[in-house]
Amino acid sequence: MANKEQETGVITSKSSEQLVNFLEESGLHKKDFAEMIGVTLSYVYSLIDNTLPFSTRATTLERIAVVMEEPPEIFPEYKVSEEPRLVDPGIQFLKEKQKEKNLSNLDLIKKFPRKKRVEIVDLWRGALPLPLDWNYLYSIAETLDVSADEIYPFWESRMQQYLMTGGIDLISNYYLINAMFEGAKKYLKV
Repeated sequence: MANKEQETGVITSKSSEQLVNFLEESGLHKKDFAEMIGVTLSYVYSLIDNTLPFSTRATTLERIAVVMEEPPEIFPEYKVSEEPRLVDPGIQFLKEKQKEKNLSNLDLIKKFPRKKRVEIVDLWRGALPLPLDWNYLYSIAETLDVSADEIYPFWESRMQQYLMTGGIDLISNYYLINAMFEGAKKYLKV
């Protein structure tokens, strides 16, 4: 008795099988999945039906793993990325809030506009730091029922890092920086 792979002539890899199973179990459309991981729909089809070898790009595999909520090491093709992994306290805080809400990565990602989904995936995989744009950050926080008061200290810390990286001496400019953040708190009503 021939199995399905022998009948179709397509031999799927373990990684392809895992991906197919995930897409079927989650009911996630391939087009939505492609947007979440930043690839084309035809590329997703090639991953599934093995017209191309399964991706060995660390970025792509890490994005797939975030959406699937698995470590990227489940894919035999994965080689540890040489890209530095950010451990951002603000992102870790948001991930904890997500966990408290019992919200899967997939359900969280779906709550954002299609054009922002890959960016959320990159934040969650540690490729991007906490957003500097308050409105964008607060939209993520609101999705997780995090108040402005709770997320503000992480944003302020991130802004201080940004200013230091840009060459601002926070100590010699203490009064200016302090006035700026006091103004931001008033404006944001925090």
